[in-house]
Amino acid sequence: MEAIIGMIVQAVAGGVGGGGIGKMLEGANMGTAGNAIVGAIGGLVSSYIAAKIPGLEGMLGGMAGGEGSMGGGMDFGALLGQGATGLVGGGILTTIVGMLKNKMG
Repeated sequence: MEAIIGMIVQAVAGGVGGGGIGKMLEGANMGTAGNAIVGAIGGLVSSYIAAKIPGLEGMLGGMAGGEGSMGGGMDFGALLGQGATGLVGGGILTTIVGMLKNKMG
């Protein structure tokens, strides 16, 4: 259950980051649903990658644990770190995918 909560925080924060970037950068906008979906994926992936960086694994609540789980538990600090990482990661992936999509078509 704790793993699911962490993943939900990451995905929601990523969707918010993707939606915000889509609104701010016209060249990266893929529509409301597209921004949210790509942002949620970016939030999940970026939190997982950030947990592999030495020094950040403690902030994210041990997401890169031995079981390979992405959830960080119920620690408020870990959830806050996952949310921040998801927000940034969702915005970055939305920017990249949106600009590539708009350049191609």
